[in-house]
Amino acid sequence: MKNKQNRQKAQSEQIQRRIAVWAAIVAIAFCSLIVVRGILLGNAQKMGNEIAYRYTVEGERSTVAYEALMRVTTQYIDNQLTTSNAPNQWIQAYLETVSNALGENRIDPYAVINGEIVAANPWEGDADFEFAQAEWYQKALEANGEIIYTDGYRDAITGRMVITLAQESAVPGNVVAFDIFPEQLRSELQSNHLPEGSAYFLCDSSGQLLYQETDWQMQREELQEYLNALQLEIQDGNFVRTDAYIHALQHEKWAAYYDIGDNGWISVVVMPYYSLLQGVRTLSWWYFGILLIFFITLIGVSIREKKRNQDYKKTSDTVRVLGNSYYAIYRVDFSNETYDMIKGSEYVRQRLPMQGNYAQLLQIIGEVMTEDAFKEFQASFSIDNIKKLVSQRIRDYGGDFKRLFGTEYRWVNIRLLFDESLHADEAVLCFREVNNEKKLQLKQIQLLQESLKVAKKSEEARNTFFSNMSHDMRTPLNAIIGLSQLMEKHISQPNELRAYLNQMQYSSRQLLELINDILEMSKLENGKMNLENRYFYVKECIQDCSEIFRSQAEQDGKHFISVLDIRTAEVYGDAFRLTQILNNLLSNALKFTTTGDTICIRVKELEHKEYISYQIIVEDTGAGMSEAFLHKIFVPYERETRFGARNISGTGLGMPITKHIISQMNGEIAIESKLGEGTTFTVTLPFKKVDSSEEENKQAEAVSLQEELQAEDFLKGKRILLAEDNAINMEISFELLTMYGAEVVKAWNGREAVEQFACAEDGSFDAILMDMHMPEMDGCEASRKIRSMERKDAKTIPILAVTANAFAEDLAATAAAGMNAHIAKPIDFPLLCKTLKRIIEHIEKTTDV
Repeated sequence: MKNKQNRQKAQSEQIQRRIAVWAAIVAIAFCSLIVVRGILLGNAQKMGNEIAYRYTVEGERSTVAYEALMRVTTQYIDNQLTTSNAPNQWIQAYLETVSNALGENRIDPYAVINGEIVAANPWEGDADFEFAQAEWYQKALEANGEIIYTDGYRDAITGRMVITLAQESAVPGNVVAFDIFPEQLRSELQSNHLPEGSAYFLCDSSGQLLYQETDWQMQREELQEYLNALQLEIQDGNFVRTDAYIHALQHEKWAAYYDIGDNGWISVVVMPYYSLLQGVRTLSWWYFGILLIFFITLIGVSIREKKRNQDYKKTSDTVRVLGNSYYAIYRVDFSNETYDMIKGSEYVRQRLPMQGNYAQLLQIIGEVMTEDAFKEFQASFSIDNIKKLVSQRIRDYGGDFKRLFGTEYRWVNIRLLFDESLHADEAVLCFREVNNEKKLQLKQIQLLQESLKVAKKSEEARNTFFSNMSHDMRTPLNAIIGLSQLMEKHISQPNELRAYLNQMQYSSRQLLELINDILEMSKLENGKMNLENRYFYVKECIQDCSEIFRSQAEQDGKHFISVLDIRTAEVYGDAFRLTQILNNLLSNALKFTTTGDTICIRVKELEHKEYISYQIIVEDTGAGMSEAFLHKIFVPYERETRFGARNISGTGLGMPITKHIISQMNGEIAIESKLGEGTTFTVTLPFKKVDSSEEENKQAEAVSLQEELQAEDFLKGKRILLAEDNAINMEISFELLTMYGAEVVKAWNGREAVEQFACAEDGSFDAILMDMHMPEMDGCEASRKIRSMERKDAKTIPILAVTANAFAEDLAATAAAGMNAHIAKPIDFPLLCKTLKRIIEHIEKTTDV
């Protein structure tokens, strides 16, 4: 009985041991299941977060590239607006190039330039598009030149989902924008690969779905509703735990992982829960295989961990490369007021431990700063200010200062960086040397300041010029108006009328001289002045010019002396420009002298080689010029305003024009003057001698001159259509054309000119004189309508533009409208005859051929 009891006891103990063993095995299996489940979910969370982070990094790399491209585009547009004659055309071409270079439908670049849309891919109705109400435009104006991102939205024109990047240029109100199509993000993110059965979603800062990579058979609206719920869970912190999950697709469990980028975009990766716990289910069904599965799972986890560590090492290497651009990096715990030296300069490492009190770190850094910089540094990077910056969510803060390196001060940039990936009470303080960049920046600022001073000075000179011009132009205009009123009262007194007419002609010439100076200066500034060289008699040219001023000087009671030492009779050069130089110098001498003063012109021939130089000296005993003005006499719009010179009329352009003409003729000009004693101008000009081998050219020019003289008879018998809306100009032109023997048909505006031509027989008009500015229809539009008519003479009849506008842009406009030539007002009728003769003969010759 006792043995039986012992056996039962032993069996019971064995059973108990077996039960204990099996219980231990079950406990081990259960614990293993729990442990393995926790490990799997933890590793899955790390892997999912790492994948989400990698997607975020890839997305930010793409946006960095787009930002760099946008800065280049903005700079290009600013340059075009200051240097190009047609900036919008160049800007549109550049935007098209940007769009084509990145690939079709990659981005859609466009810009707001001076209140107009300029687009690489213009759309219907872009001119009416109210861009000022657009979110991207308003955010760009508020960003102070920084690049902004919009949330995803459906484009009103194309109906496609887009994200807009925008930046305001240096010109206020001008904004450059890129529309990025979210479906193109696939190519940007293709370097990352999701685990099988997983899905990826990219949402903007407002939670709107931008891009998805999933096999889920769901409509976009269903996906958006699902993601809205998911983001609420993320905001509540429900996905901090490794075993958190969500329901989707027939209520299956899915693990979710996410990362938030600097721009607020959220990368979300979801993985099927069953795939993460597949090993655990196997353990629960096969008891005896629990250890094997445990080890297999452990090996799998180790391999996955190794891969994750490899990926982590790549990320760490990348971070280290970025960190190498900084010579010092400190992690600051502003709640405990301590620092952790990640990377320190040699100066700091020799004086401080790797961790310590933050106040001591500031003090040591301040030892190598200038005193003023250190005070500002202490205020900007104190613990209190760091807390304030972090509370305001300012992620990047800093500036530049000078730091002592050995015996030399060099520029350093300091940044305070804050990010959610850090501890809640931590920020990063880093230092980078930027000496070369800062010097370049300071140099550019200095250049800009100097340019601003020059522009301001030029603006002041122009304002003074226009003020003077207003007075100088009103003076002859008032004289003309007043004299015309006097003529009306003395209509029956021929002597008085003749005197008034002479004075009106003088005032008219004075007014024309002012206008010609402005036009001449415009030509010089646009590089349009050309020399027309021909053979002429230099002595006769100078004598003819001098005699005009001699007569005027004698009338004013002044002494005029002319001494010409000229041996060579004929030279090759521009006689008109020589006359223009003498006119400017002698007219100035007359202006700045009074009764009893002396004006003298002396010309001396200096050389007898291939080129003959003439020294021309014009001196007077008049008012003279101040020493200060002598340095500005050749500056456009400047005039002497000292004492008596203040009341002398003129544009301030005569001497700059003279200087430019002399330079064009390879000559030189010098000036001596004293206030109250007089002025002396010395000009040296070279001219080419007449060579016997050039006799044929002289004869050809003589023939050309004869043809010019004969051109005045060319209008006899010609039928001219004259379009002019001003009654006085019409009457003058009509009378003069009639005097030259032409038959004139009047048209009082552009529309009437078109109708007159259309009603006339083919070939009945020999030429059309077309005023540019007329009511109902201007000259350019009338010329285009005539040229477009279906009749033979419409294509060939000479059309001459007659206008007071004689600038380069006016010439281009008339040529574009189909006009043959441009005649400025007041009309030079000999030039008109010559021009018409040349055009008609050319047309007849071309037609014959």
